[in-house]
Amino acid sequence: MSVGIVIPCYNEEENIFKLISYLKRILKRNYIIIVIDDSSKNLKINLSKVIYIHRKKKLGRGSAVLDGLKILLNKKKIKYFIEMDADFSHNPNEIPNNLNFFKKEKLDLLISSRYLKNSKILNWPLKRKILSKLSNLLIKFLLKIPVNDFSNGFRIYSREAAKIIIKNCGKKDTNFIILSEIIMVIFYNNLRVSEVKTIFKNRVRGESSVNFVLVLKSLFNLIQIFYLNRYLLKNLKAINKKFDTI
Repeated sequence: MSVGIVIPCYNEEENIFKLISYLKRILKRNYIIIVIDDSSKNLKINLSKVIYIHRKKKLGRGSAVLDGLKILLNKKKIKYFIEMDADFSHNPNEIPNNLNFFKKEKLDLLISSRYLKNSKILNWPLKRKILSKLSNLLIKFLLKIPVNDFSNGFRIYSREAAKIIIKNCGKKDTNFIILSEIIMVIFYNNLRVSEVKTIFKNRVRGESSVNFVLVLKSLFNLIQIFYLNRYLLKNLKAINKKFDTI
C-alpha cells in the first residue's frame, strides 16, 4: 500500500460514490482512500480500502485535509499522499502520469496547475475565473514564490511534506486558504515543489461551497499568516546569528 488519497467532502452524495469507483479502477492496488465528510447526512460508506470519517458539521476544507493526512501518516506503507476534490473538477485519469512525474523528479509537492500554458479551465463562470486568477496573482506577489496556482487542491505530497504540513499548517484558518499556506511552508522548508498541467472542469453535479466572502476572509488570513511567518523567520535568523558568535 503506497498511495493514500484524501478527499474532503461536503454535500457530495451525487459524486463521491462515482469518484471512489473510478479511483479503484485506476489505482487497482496499493492504495487507501480517506473521505472526510462534513455533510449533515452520514453516507455510511463501507467499502474495501476506503476509510469514511463523518464529522457531522462543516469544519473547513483545510481541516479535512489535515485530518486525512494525520490518518495516512500513521500507515507506514504510504509513500505518496494525494489530495483531490470530490466533485470531478479534478480528473482522476491524471493521477498515474502525475505520480510518475512526482517519482521521477523526486518531488515533495506537485501541484496540478490551472495556470500553466497547456492547462485548461472548462465551464467556469467568467466571474469565478477572474476572482481565481486575481487571487492567485495577489498571493504570488505577496509570497514571492515561483508557483502559478496556489489554490487548486489537486496535489501530491511526499511523506516528509505531509509531516511538515501537519506540524505547521491550519493554526489560523481551516478553509481553503490552507492550500496557499501549505505551499508557503513547504517552499520555506526548502523542499522540492513543481507544477504540472491539468484540465480543470467545473462540477456537473452539486454546488460549490466557495463564495466571494470566503475568498476575501481567506486572503485576509493569508496576509496575517505571511507576516507572522516573516516575523518568525527574521527572529530565527537573529537567534542563529547570536549563537554563531558565541
